[in-house]
Amino acid sequence: MANGVDIANYTEREINREDQFKKIWSDELNDVFADVAKYYDRANWVASFGLWGWLHRSFISLINLSPGMQALDVCAGTNAIGICMLTKEPGIKVQAIDRSQAMQEVGRQRAEVRGFHIDSAIGDVHHLPFPDNHFDVVTLQYASRHLRVVEVFKEIHRVLKPGGCFYHSDMLRPENKVVEFLYYSYLRMCLGITGWLFRSSPSALACKRYFISALSMFYSSSELSDLLTKLGFKDVLAKNVLLGMVGFHRAVKPDS
Repeated sequence: MANGVDIANYTEREINREDQFKKIWSDELNDVFADVAKYYDRANWVASFGLWGWLHRSFISLINLSPGMQALDVCAGTNAIGICMLTKEPGIKVQAIDRSQAMQEVGRQRAEVRGFHIDSAIGDVHHLPFPDNHFDVVTLQYASRHLRVVEVFKEIHRVLKPGGCFYHSDMLRPENKVVEFLYYSYLRMCLGITGWLFRSSPSALACKRYFISALSMFYSSSELSDLLTKLGFKDVLAKNVLLGMVGFHRAVKPDS
């Protein structure tokens, strides 16, 4: 696992992120996700100019699945990734975990309509309620900005079987400063429009500034690759999408 000296910089950044956002993470995000659950996928489709489905398909194409595998979807939300994995390989078993009961209820309904069953757990993903060396595949998508990622990645490493793969997808902080500036400018505009279009609650609208700040304090694709390596993963591969605004990562838990 991680070397204390190597990871010290990330630990400090995690402390700063938590100091900045702790109240929102602990008190406000549940209300936000309870409000947006019913229109979460549609809102993301609108905000991404229809690229949301393509992003999901591109991410799923990187995931290697075989019949009999056990997969864990962390911060599963509305089960979009779990459903995509079962569509790709119906012979796997998918376990979802998310903090939001409302999001998972929407996800349960979406899975059932498609004839799939996804086991669900509601809880804190910083402390995964699963045994060591249990899952062949773990996925985490579009949630890391709201988490203490060092803790979560350590937990994912713990529950993965040796040789198992972790697949991560999220909006990232672009390394190019011009792209970063344009990205945040676009997000400020589209979050306002999307909130108006879907009649978001006051709690969701109030978090508009937070979403930009959380992204600006998050990691770039190369930093995330470095962090995964320092946490004990091997064969870390990264794929930058949309000029680094979104990133996909694959990392393997060593056999020994």
